Amino acid sequence: MSSMDRRSFLGAGLAAGFAAGWSALDAKAEDAQAEAPKAKAWEPYTDKKIRVGLVGYGYCKFSAQFSFQHHPNVEIAAVSDLFPDRCAELAKAVKCEKTYPSLEELVKDDTIDAVFCATDAPSHAKHAILCLEHGKHVCHAVPVFYGDPEDGDRLFETVKKNPGLKYAMFETSTFHADLYAMEKIYKAGGFGRIIYSEGEYDHTKEPGQPAYPSYKDWRKNGTPLWYPTHATAYYVGVTHKSFVDVSAQGIMPFTPNPTPNGSGNVFIGEAAFLHTSEGGLSRMMCCNAYGQYLEAGRVRGEIGGFDATYCPVEEGYVGNGDGKRIVAALRDSLARPALPPGVEPGGHGGSHGQLCADFVDAILKDQEPRVGICDALNMTVPGYYAHLSATRDGETLKIPQYTL
Repeated sequence: MSSMDRRSFLGAGLAAGFAAGWSALDAKAEDAQAEAPKAKAWEPYTDKKIRVGLVGYGYCKFSAQFSFQHHPNVEIAAVSDLFPDRCAELAKAVKCEKTYPSLEELVKDDTIDAVFCATDAPSHAKHAILCLEHGKHVCHAVPVFYGDPEDGDRLFETVKKNPGLKYAMFETSTFHADLYAMEKIYKAGGFGRIIYSEGEYDHTKEPGQPAYPSYKDWRKNGTPLWYPTHATAYYVGVTHKSFVDVSAQGIMPFTPNPTPNGSGNVFIGEAAFLHTSEGGLSRMMCCNAYGQYLEAGRVRGEIGGFDATYCPVEEGYVGNGDGKRIVAALRDSLARPALPPGVEPGGHGGSHGQLCADFVDAILKDQEPRVGICDALNMTVPGYYAHLSATRDGETLKIPQYTL
């Protein structure tokens, strides 16, 4: 079983796992031997349906992979892709009759409440802005932008100007079983301040293998840390804090005289060291060399730490007595929420269905989505400055801060 398959299996719910290992957290805690935590069954809370438009059906076919078409409070109102054959395929996959030739046309449909943009990474910010300016709630795949931080700044200002609309970035790591538990533990004080954290996005590619297909070849014309959020989520998604500066190094190809890509990049991997806003240090990296496939991370704090990369999730926490007691008291809230009937956990560690349900809840319950604009930018922007640092032999650069 591959690392990600194993993580997906473990991530199907914390309920099955905590029973075996919970007493190791604190054998003296009064409730250490109680029943393992289980997510409460999903309960309907409204009959209202939101009308969602799905946009983009390229290589990953993500617009149909997050279960919007199966959510009981969603009606797929329309779909769109720039390529007619893909648009027809998407319409068939989600059983929707109305299609549009572009997002620009779809957003003019006043019957649509929200849009999921599974489009090319360089267009995410531009497309989200377009949706918001047409009065639509919007969510999109990662990252916020790809190479142009001004795109992120423009989106930030647009979100601020539209407080009644929900914006979300679908960073899958935030609904991994381990990160979801880590966020709850951090909020309750089970780590104290985080002294050190790590995140990795390791996606093996055969030497000489071309980049995966992408619209206008965006995938082969970027840099490793322009796509950082699967890694940086393991600090930002845990704490909802930010990185304040970065020093990074790039890994050169072992072949002589490598040819720069369309962005001028030659690095095949990049690693960044970042100081955090609470005074800790993080290492975040993206690479495609051989080894375990990883969208993973870990934290080490003042009174506890968590690492479930190579062990079951329920064994991930290690802490002192105070930390163990805090975590033991949290046990009923560490499992990811139950999903509505028909909504599957899906890929990326069982996060797809969770992100869909979270976005729907944000709209219908008027609450903040799991990854709002500040977290989205605080996960994405450091990667841009990390790559810039790597081109300057590790020069330490300040990172812009985003707060509402």
